[in-house]
Amino acid sequence: MKKKGNELKSVKKPWPTKDAMEQVYTMKLWGNNDADFYSGDGSHQPEIVNPYIDVVTSFLTSFEKPITVCDLGCGDFNVGKELVKYSANYVAVDIVEGLIAYNKKKFKQDNLEFHCLDIAVGDLPSADCILLRQVLQHLSNTEIESIVHKLPVFEYVILTEHLPEGDFIPNKDIISGQGIRLKKQSGVDLLAPPFNFKVKEQKQLLYVNLEQNKGIIVTTMYRLF
Repeated sequence: MKKKGNELKSVKKPWPTKDAMEQVYTMKLWGNNDADFYSGDGSHQPEIVNPYIDVVTSFLTSFEKPITVCDLGCGDFNVGKELVKYSANYVAVDIVEGLIAYNKKKFKQDNLEFHCLDIAVGDLPSADCILLRQVLQHLSNTEIESIVHKLPVFEYVILTEHLPEGDFIPNKDIISGQGIRLKKQSGVDLLAPPFNFKVKEQKQLLYVNLEQNKGIIVTTMYRLF
C-alpha cells in the first residue's frame, strides 16, 4: 500500500506468481502433507518421471563434453537431482525462497547451485541448455512472453507441457498459480501466437499419455539460432 495524502492507495503487483507459488507449498496444495516441500505427483510418479529422466539423460550424454544446464522451476528437485551428474554445471532456479533454502541444504554437489529467482522478471543464469518442465503451464501469457524473449541467447530449450489430447486451441490465458490451461481445453504452444517462438529445429523427445483422459505430457527439444 502507498499512502497518498490522507488516503491509502493500493499498489497492484504486476504478476502475483511468487505469492501464489508460496501458497501452493505452504498449504500443500499439490499433496503429500508429510513432505516439507512437494512439487506434485507429476514430479514423483515413476511413469511420468522415469521416461523424462531417460530422454534428457540421453540428450545430455550425446555431447562429447558435458554441457551446462539451467533448470527453470526446479521445484522439490526430485527430478533434477538425477540429471546433475550428466552436466558440466547445473543451475536450479525456483521462485519460492523457502524451497530454494531447503534444496540447498538437502542437495549438495560440486557442479550444482540453486538460485531464487522470478524467471519472468529477473535475468536468467547463463547455460547451454534450458529445462522448463511443466512450468509455463502455470503462468499467464504475459509472464510466458517475458520468458520467451530471454530464451534466444541459449542454444537448447527442453520444454515439457501438460496438454489436452487431440486438437485444442493453444495459449488461452490464465491467472498464474496452481491451475493450468487443461481446464480450458488448452495448453502452451510456444510456436503459436501470441508467442511465435522462432527455432532452428524441434524434436519431440517424449509423449506420455495419462490415464482417465487427463491429457498428455509432451517433452520437446528446441534448438535455437
